[in-house]
Amino acid sequence: MLLGSSSLIKVVPGLMIWTLVCFAITFFVLKRYAFGPIQKLIDERRERIRESLEEADRAREEARKLVEEHRARIGQARSDAEQILAEARRVADAQRERVKEETEADRQRRLEDTRRQIEAETRRALEQIRAEVAELTLVAASKVTGKVLDDADHRRLIEEAVGDLDFSVLEQETV
Repeated sequence: MLLGSSSLIKVVPGLMIWTLVCFAITFFVLKRYAFGPIQKLIDERRERIRESLEEADRAREEARKLVEEHRARIGQARSDAEQILAEARRVADAQRERVKEETEADRQRRLEDTRRQIEAETRRALEQIRAEVAELTLVAASKVTGKVLDDADHRRLIEEAVGDLDFSVLEQETV
């Protein structure tokens, strides 16, 4: 077979016209009923995708703002917590200092009360010792002199006996 003798390659004017007419009709029908709706669906889908992307960008931006707001609130909460702790520490220190001062004042008051009681007891004991010494002196003087003394003699002997005794030693020991 020869290359130029194929029937498919032969140019036949009638077949060519009918082929062009069929192509034009098919193109017209496809353009009117298929390409338009298909293009419309593609455009609608493209628009939905664009809107979805914009919505995703808005959601991402909102999420970023919420995260920043959350971080700011966490920072504020930490700051507030630190202030509360500092205030609690300050109040606790003040309370502790006040209790310490009250305890020290109470201790000083009790110590002073005890000191006054000791001094009063010491004075009473010294007065009692003086009275007993005076009485013993009178008894001893009566026995030595062999007579009963009157009030003036008693008083003079008591004052001499007590004057000779050194009670300052006892008073210094208690102080």
